[in-house]
Amino acid sequence: MGRKPDAVAKPHYSGGPGASSPRAARKAPPSPVFLGAALFVLGFVSLFTGHVVTDADWSRIRSRWRSKQVRMYEPIDIWKSAYSSIYYGCSGRSADFRSAVPENSSTGYLLIATSGGLNQQRIGITDAVVVAWILNATLVVPELDHHSFWKDESDFSDIFDVDWFISYLSKDVTIVKRIPYEVMLSMDKLPWTMRAPRKSMPEFYIDEVLPILMRRRALQLTKFDYRLTSELDEDLQKLRCRVNFHALRFTNSIHTLGQKLVQKLRLMSPRYVAVHLRFEPDMLAFSGCYYGGGEKERKELGEIRKRWDTLPELSAEDERSRGKCPLTPHEVGLMLRALGFGNDTNLYVASGEIYGGEETLQPLRELFPNFYTKEMLAGDDLKPFLPFSSRLAAIDFIVCDESDVFVTNNNGNMAKVLAGRRRYMGHKRTIRPNAKKLNVLFQRRKHMGWDMFSRKVQKVQRGLMGEPDDIRPKQDDFHEFPSSCICLRKPGNISVTT
Repeated sequence: MGRKPDAVAKPHYSGGPGASSPRAARKAPPSPVFLGAALFVLGFVSLFTGHVVTDADWSRIRSRWRSKQVRMYEPIDIWKSAYSSIYYGCSGRSADFRSAVPENSSTGYLLIATSGGLNQQRIGITDAVVVAWILNATLVVPELDHHSFWKDESDFSDIFDVDWFISYLSKDVTIVKRIPYEVMLSMDKLPWTMRAPRKSMPEFYIDEVLPILMRRRALQLTKFDYRLTSELDEDLQKLRCRVNFHALRFTNSIHTLGQKLVQKLRLMSPRYVAVHLRFEPDMLAFSGCYYGGGEKERKELGEIRKRWDTLPELSAEDERSRGKCPLTPHEVGLMLRALGFGNDTNLYVASGEIYGGEETLQPLRELFPNFYTKEMLAGDDLKPFLPFSSRLAAIDFIVCDESDVFVTNNNGNMAKVLAGRRRYMGHKRTIRPNAKKLNVLFQRRKHMGWDMFSRKVQKVQRGLMGEPDDIRPKQDDFHEFPSSCICLRKPGNISVTT
């Protein structure tokens, strides 16, 4: 922009190929009936294109796509989805997707200040790339949050491979590490600062942000988390996937240690379960839930709750009955044992400070004696990372991502991002607790035998085990359900899991 462009490429948002509006909804996930029909057709086609699977194998694949009512009583493979080989992540650029606008022809420099913890910032970075594309802007490598609760001073390049990030996305968006010095000198005023409303549509950025960007030549969007709608056309959703699942690669030091922990777990057992536990005091206080700790708990969490001026008064009983309370570590353990994971299962636990400390964790340890954390596995290798919460979270992210089964007791940002990534990577087994129904079972557990409790847990967890046709929230999040980026394999590429 210091080098005055001959012609600035003004954005014209058409909603992508075939879409008349940026409000065009994502494609709905295929229903079991549709998938059954699709698989049948693929099988029929294979008769003329060459043998793909045996008749018996194909019959098993097709029969699995029966109605949910029938499948409700089928046993679940707790380690792997039977349909994982049928799908694959697909996020390639379409032929008519607009290429990156050169820096000297762009509408200006877009600066982004992210907000929150590592995965909240990851979502912000992903959406920042999409907004830069919408605006035909040059994106400056996003600035990470140094001021929120975590107080982590890490910069983008301390956590992510910045050169890979810039290079991988070079066909989509022009990204620079900083505004060139000569451009800064030529600017009459400092970059304009503003905050976009949450879940803004593309039109907001074109109508409200673009005119200021073109006038000031540089603009910063602050607290950039969930500032772009989840509903975009397919091309832009695929761009989101390219950013989140490919461009955001951890630095070599983080990646190396994360993989080292994975290898240690694999040496002890070929399979392991990773549990992301959110049970920190501030989270419990924010939730308004009560966990039976008497007046001491009420007083401690009540004091923490005073940090937020705008929190409404909540009924702990109502929140629990609505399924809004995170499961305790003990409840997570009971759920896993009821689903069929034995006490010899290797369990990796990713967590921050646990309210109640070791006393709270002890019941989970007793249910799963092969209990590991990054602190236990890494030893002195972890010391350089200890002052930086986001780098520690990145290590946990790697170990959870590589696990055979991922379980969460919450619906936070790490849980959402990992769930979406695991779907994209082949529907790796991912368990979301049905907290509302499990709460009833936990209350009645002493009034039923273990076998009955186990059967009931398995029943209420149907549709929440990481299958392609999982139950989706009424207002789902694309980062958790990246349906535009998941494709059905062609017949010749299908392998059968039995």
